[in-house]
Amino acid sequence: MTPREAVEMALRGGRPPRTPFTVYESMLPTAPVFAALKRRGLVVVRRFSVFDTHTPHCRVRATRYAEAGRELVRTDIETPAGCLHSIREPAGFTTWTHRTLFSGPEDYPALTAYLDDAVFTPRHDRALELAAAADENTILRTNFGLEPLQHLISGGIFGTLHFCIEWMERRDEVLRLYEILVRKRREIYPMVAAAPVLHANYGGNAVPELVGLEAFRRYYVPHYQEAAAWMHRHGKRIGVHFDANCALFREAIAGTDLDYIEAFTPAPDTDMTLAEARAAWRGKVLWINFPSSVHLRSPEAIRKVTVELLRAAHPGDGFLIGITENLPAGREDTNYTAIMDGIDRYEGETVTSP
Repeated sequence: MTPREAVEMALRGGRPPRTPFTVYESMLPTAPVFAALKRRGLVVVRRFSVFDTHTPHCRVRATRYAEAGRELVRTDIETPAGCLHSIREPAGFTTWTHRTLFSGPEDYPALTAYLDDAVFTPRHDRALELAAAADENTILRTNFGLEPLQHLISGGIFGTLHFCIEWMERRDEVLRLYEILVRKRREIYPMVAAAPVLHANYGGNAVPELVGLEAFRRYYVPHYQEAAAWMHRHGKRIGVHFDANCALFREAIAGTDLDYIEAFTPAPDTDMTLAEARAAWRGKVLWINFPSSVHLRSPEAIRKVTVELLRAAHPGDGFLIGITENLPAGREDTNYTAIMDGIDRYEGETVTSP
């Protein structure tokens, strides 16, 4: 069984001979360590889109410039109903947003025109090209984009502060934008489901302290269900990137048709342990993020935590360890090796136990 096949087996709820260990393509260790870890089974998650987005009636222009020693990107959008612009700062694995597209209520007409102008074109050829070039240590993942409400929050439209204010002061206006995105997402579902890729993520990063349970049930869960119906019709798997506190959402998540929970980060970094997550989401695959705080510890401590996580996930069906968040600078080589050592140690325990 190849490393990729082991990931695919785990994604289907099975128990491969060895617990899969995956890392995003943007978080690789140095070349010599990467080569060694690939020989031990490390799998790279290559993320890409199987559709292109066009706005035929809106002009979008990005300009890079420097200010106070920082590289910034200003995006200007000219719509039939007015102009918008945002300012963002690339920062390695992430991006800092200095200005969102929304700056005040006067921007609603332009935002409406911009979001409603989106046209999607399937690009299944991209998946075929990447699959042909991928080795046995690479798995391809596509996505649907963010959930409609989450797109407004963290997709560069409102940001947290503007969203909270507008949700309380002008909710009808926010929901009009939400409904446009709901309609647009429904155009994407069949494109993703028909793509030659085994699994796809739908959104993620919903913060329970911001969204709340009622809004999560009303504005998130129904879209997971719609997308899941499309994916299952084509024999595909669907998951969501739930990396925040999940205790408030645990029953709502359990009631969905999602196949896997990706990036779940166990305590001490969140409010649920791995054992609690396994108990709450029976029948769902757990593709965890190795707890970020543990990356600050010694290699031996990382090995011990890895073994503890694997024991909590016993018997290990439908379970994967992943790296979905950036590490402290320069720790990739040491920490990835320690995690792989921990997997080997646990597998050795399992083999020798009565």
